[in-house]
Amino acid sequence: MVADRNVYDKLISELEKEAVTLVAVSKTKPIEDIASLYAYGQRDFGENYVQELTEKQPVLPGNIQWHFIGHLQSNKVKYIAPFVHLIHGIDSWKLLKEVNKQAARNNRVIPVLLQVHIATEETKFGFDEAELEEALSQSVSLEHIAIKGLMGMASFTDDLHQVEKEFGYLKSLYDDYVLSHAFSILSMGMSGDYKIAITHGSNMVRIGSLLFGSRNA
Repeated sequence: MVADRNVYDKLISELEKEAVTLVAVSKTKPIEDIASLYAYGQRDFGENYVQELTEKQPVLPGNIQWHFIGHLQSNKVKYIAPFVHLIHGIDSWKLLKEVNKQAARNNRVIPVLLQVHIATEETKFGFDEAELEEALSQSVSLEHIAIKGLMGMASFTDDLHQVEKEFGYLKSLYDDYVLSHAFSILSMGMSGDYKIAITHGSNMVRIGSLLFGSRNA
């Protein structure tokens, strides 16, 4: 579904007032849908699947900033390392080292976010508090990654108090490290909960269905 211009403009106006970056989640969406949003002025797009991203990137404008927002397998980092703008879901030390390795091979410093497990679902990925501290302390040895901040996904629930609690927890962790590690990005909030996320300090949201409608697959 091609994004509605009025919907996009309204959302952008809302987010700009809060100094929040919109990452348009374009996973499973065809080239023409992405091109329509690009024509409206959108430049940050998020993809979940490496194969899909590597197919779309060469045929779309070169100034698109591609965000990888899905669960990234270490053996697939090499395919996106040459061009990815920001990797949102770094959820292990092993993956962080592999991104550093592939960035070095491409003579790049790749910006990344560390994903923190804040939800109740076990299926969601991410560092716990102790693992986060350890990864940040060890990351000084990695010269080809730049840790820009934290990312997290709240529980899929109608309990808004639970969602607020989880976002609040991630914001507190962000505040603990923002100065010592020069963080600038707190990425949390999607189509269903981005307004709550913003009230808890998010400055980057990942929105798909509000723009494109439900996923194609």
